[in-house]
Amino acid sequence: MTTIIAGHFQLQDEIADARLALLGAGFAAERISSFYVNPPGQHDLHELGGDHDKSPGAKESDEGVVQGGAAGAVAGAVVGSAAIAVAGPLGPVVGALVGAHVGSLYSLNKMKDRGEADEDGSNVHQPRKSGMMIAVAVNGPEQEQQALALLRGLDAHDIERADGSISGGDWRDFNPNSLPVPA
Repeated sequence: MTTIIAGHFQLQDEIADARLALLGAGFAAERISSFYVNPPGQHDLHELGGDHDKSPGAKESDEGVVQGGAAGAVAGAVVGSAAIAVAGPLGPVVGALVGAHVGSLYSLNKMKDRGEADEDGSNVHQPRKSGMMIAVAVNGPEQEQQALALLRGLDAHDIERADGSISGGDWRDFNPNSLPVPA
């Protein structure tokens, strides 16, 4: 594994210019990789699509559905029982069903916003931004500084440092869901 310096650009022409600049600075073509990073959730890592088998912010929603549905059913049955004179014997049943449905919507309250930590402080995920990316494998701190200066001079965005391997112009072990480490 080697150190990789990578930066984002908006346009393919900017990637082409960055590739030429890296080649002109003496970086080998087989150690330079350029590619498009899909938006978060669209990396198709699972059989049914997407990046995760369950949305990261919704992992506690099952618990919310059960809690809300149970509480809503009890409340609905109580209200329905009070309405037996008007609605007849189906009042408590209908009240429980409506209450369970409304209560199950409580699960939305258990969902997390993007980047919001779980109660234990974990699961803070700031996904890598989508767009065109160019990466170069560097040998040592001198080349790293050279690559950083070059990408900054070309106005690359979100420049990051990673460990990996680029061979034949392909960053084979790139993980689009890994947390980027700013350079």
